[in-house]
Parts: sequence; structure tokens; C-alpha cells
Amino acid sequence: MPSIVLIPENTGEISKILKWCNDHGIPVTPAGARTGLSGGALPIYGGVLLSTEKLSKIVKIDEQNHQVTTEPGVITQVLQDAVKEKGLFYPPDPASRGSCFIGGNIAENSGGPKAVKYGVTNEYVLNLEVVLPNGEIIWTGANVIKNATGYNLTQLIVGSEGTLGIVTKIVLKLLTHPTQDMLMLVPFLKAEQACEAVAAIFRAGILPSGLEFMERDALLLAQKFTKDYSIEIQENHAAHLLIEVDGFDSEQLMSECEKILNVLEGFQTDEILFADSEAQKNTLWNLRRKVGEAVKAYSTYKEEDTVVPRFYLPELLTTIKTIGTKYGFNSVCYGHAGDGNLHVNILKGDLMTRNGMRSFRWLSENYSRK
Repeated sequence: MPSIVLIPENTGEISKILKWCNDHGIPVTPAGARTGLSGGALPIYGGVLLSTEKLSKIVKIDEQNHQVTTEPGVITQVLQDAVKEKGLFYPPDPASRGSCFIGGNIAENSGGPKAVKYGVTNEYVLNLEVVLPNGEIIWTGANVIKNATGYNLTQLIVGSEGTLGIVTKIVLKLLTHPTQDMLMLVPFLKAEQACEAVAAIFRAGILPSGLEFMERDALLLAQKFTKDYSIEIQENHAAHLLIEVDGFDSEQLMSECEKILNVLEGFQTDEILFADSEAQKNTLWNLRRKVGEAVKAYSTYKEEDTVVPRFYLPELLTTIKTIGTKYGFNSVCYGHAGDGNLHVNILKGDLMTRNGMRSFRWLSENYSRK
């Protein structure tokens, strides 16, 4: 717990707080919406917890230059919806986009399902207003696409988890919002084949706007958590791929879907579901986005965020399951397969009662090294 929580309303107040704390040797931990999983908002040194929740204005949407200037306390989805009304697109969309702050996305260099085509947060940050630990206020860059002057302080701040300063304004690059998208859910009879199909799709020259992997238990837990059973999961479905393509030409997207179907013919799949309405698309994406919360609600767990080159996804999944068999734990795996990113959730289950307190603690401390 911190000694005190301070909730400033503007850059000037943050500057005064940091200068005072710096002069008196008081630790300061910045906090946004506190949805992060890496512990960046935990005040482990005590002192001041400084919340950015009142810096919640979208300052300006620049339609002419495809830019937006925002304060850090704006919820990511609110920002996305605001620019979408202008026909513009901010692609990074972490699973917590309905509750996380854009400032936290800067601090964590967040990604999300659309990163496979559009990249992660750092690729959209042009300029940042930052308050340094001594209270000095700086801008890190310029509101232009090409800026080759001096050190790249903007990218130094992105992903620094609040350790170098507190971001108080953000200038983001925007794209034109795609007008068309198509979404399919592909059930596989073997989970490893779902992973193999990922690299095969890219080798066929297709760049999806989303390519997500969910093994059977992940989707079942999401259904239980959301109480939405509209998607039928058969007993022989070992895993699913959620594949999206987007753009501006429906005929081109249909052609891409046909290429994907040709690739999938080389794998053991069941009937492929094409989302035929906006409601069905929202249902599928909602299930995928809720997997993390569903696993958390089901069991105490230890999450590992793993990334490998796409071709090695099958080996990663097989190895995870082999380790689980060896040490007696179950895991639920899902993630951004198009990026080679697999979220591994090790479930506590009955480990504590079966093997004693030390067993789960050992797994928590040592699994990432194994």
C-alpha cells in the first residue's frame, strides 16, 4: 500500500508533486486504470501513488493529418470509438481495451489481436509530453511521421512502465478505418495442427488483421464466464483459430478467405463458421477477449506470456503440455497466434492439496525458467 494517493488534474500539478517528492526523496509510482499484469502500478516502495484518472480528455482529433492528441486517462476503447466516428482508426486493441487507459498502453507498449497486421502501440506514438522525476516538463519528439533529430526519446518512454517519467499528453498517428471485414472460426481436431496452420496461412501470402488461437478449455471457460453458448463446441474440437481479414474491397477479402480455406484443406478441421452479421462477429470477439478473465474466475493461476517465431508454435504448445504432464499441472493456452504469442495459464487446481504448499510455489517461481 502507498503512504498516500494523489489524483492531480493537470500537467502542472504533476510537475509540482514530482519536484517536491524528488527534493524530499519520496518514491512515486504512477497508476492508470490498474488493469496491467506486470505490476507496474504497485507502489512496492510505498510513498506516493499518483493516479492519472482525471487527465481524461481527448484534446484534439486532427482529421487533416490523421492524428489525435489525448491525455493518458482516456479509456482506449473510448478513444477508438471517438476517432472511428471521423472515419479514422487506432489499431492497438488489448483485451482490456474497454477499461484500460491509453496512458497505460503507452507504458506497457500494448498490442492485441490486430497487432499481427497493424503492429503494437509504439508504431503509432509520434510525440509525448512527459513530466520527468525532477518536475521538468518536456516533449519527446514532434508531430510528424519522419523525425530524425536527436535521440528517440519517444520510443524510450514507450514501454518503460512509468519508470522514467509520467506521460501527460500523447500524440498518436491514425489510419483510415477499414470499411469491410470478414471473420471465421475454425475448429481443429488437433491443437498442434491449429498452430501449424498459422504459419501456413502466412506462407500463402495472406496477412490477416487478426489470427487468434484458443484451445478447447479456453473457449469453454469463456462461454461459461459470459453465459453465451451460441457457438457450438463439439467433443472432438481440440482448438480453434479465429481469423479476420479487413480492408476496403469486399471482393478482395472474399478472395483472401478462399485462399485461407485452401490452406485449411491440408488440416483436420470441422465445419468452419463464417460470422454473417455484426452481432455474430461481436460474439466471437467477445468470447476471445473474455478468456483471460474467465480463467482467472475459474482458478488461481500463474500466467506466462510466451513468444516464438510462428513456425515453432506447435513445438511450444507440445512442450508446454509435456512439462504439465511431467510436473502434474493443467494449463489453458490461448493467444495472438499470428504473432507467435501464446498465453500460458498454469492452473492451481488441486496441486496444493495433492503435493503440498511448496509444489505450486515452486511452479510459480521456476516455470518460466524451465
